[in-house]
Amino acid sequence: MTARFIASWLLLALTVCFGHTPSNAATTRIGFLSPTTPEASANVLAALREGLREHGYEDGVHIVIEQRYANDRFDRLPDLARDLVALPVDLIVAFVTQASIAVKQATTTIPIVMIGTSDPVASGLVNSLSSPGANVTGTSGSFAEMSGKRLELLKEAVPAIQTVAVLWNPSNPAFQAQVLDATKASARTLGIELRLFGANDRNSIERAFVAMGKSRVSALNVLPDPAFAANYALISALAIKARLPSVTANGAYVDAGGLMAYGPDIPGLARRAAGYVARILKGAKPADLPVERPTQFEFVINLKTATQIGLNVPAALRLRADRLVE
Repeated sequence: MTARFIASWLLLALTVCFGHTPSNAATTRIGFLSPTTPEASANVLAALREGLREHGYEDGVHIVIEQRYANDRFDRLPDLARDLVALPVDLIVAFVTQASIAVKQATTTIPIVMIGTSDPVASGLVNSLSSPGANVTGTSGSFAEMSGKRLELLKEAVPAIQTVAVLWNPSNPAFQAQVLDATKASARTLGIELRLFGANDRNSIERAFVAMGKSRVSALNVLPDPAFAANYALISALAIKARLPSVTANGAYVDAGGLMAYGPDIPGLARRAAGYVARILKGAKPADLPVERPTQFEFVINLKTATQIGLNVPAALRLRADRLVE
């Protein structure tokens, strides 16, 4: 009786002090899989943690986040996904399309929450946005859908452009194919010739710019990709050196010195993904949670970079920007 009384008293004390019982304390394991490096994924993971805190899940207190990074080696994603499944974890958060595909191939039972996939229906991740239908749901970045808009903005900034270099990552095939196809369709409409330059790390990016210099391109479209996000400072510096007006989907590129960006708030997608995690941990089924698409997109221009490459950004374009870097 005495031992039972003491155990009951401790349980009550912990509940009063911390708002939960010991059985809830750091016993839920969440996997986080990213194709890139811890540094390149830091803002995404921080936003996910922030969103989870808002829903009452503190990392290290109520949950433990098991992190796996492919370090820009997309071919490692299947093994890393299987590693998380084998731990096991209660739920896996997958950053972007290829990581989501790897996790879905590794498990049909563990819930999966996507962050920033391009087209989850075309990728075979879900049956439809409104009714995912399996163990996968989360947020889509609509990157492919916005590809045409980015090319349009580039032509508005430099109306005379005819040939545009496209920096793309062949190591990220599912996501890049979707964005590339949409970019090609827009280029045909705009009468722009595209020249493709594949890269996936610092050395190959530098080689791609050497090749661009020999191809006489007049502008650069950097396709959204985690491997490029990790090298925004390098890409923007090389674009400035080559005097190439450039555009991508992530405002962080403009902050690093790139000319323009138009796309969704990626950390915002991670914060909203945390809401999916919370609902699933409380009993909701991924199949019943519609995939969320971004409703707001940010257009950013770096006027300092424009001056460096000798470009006078049209006033109408400056007025439409959500943010100007000067």
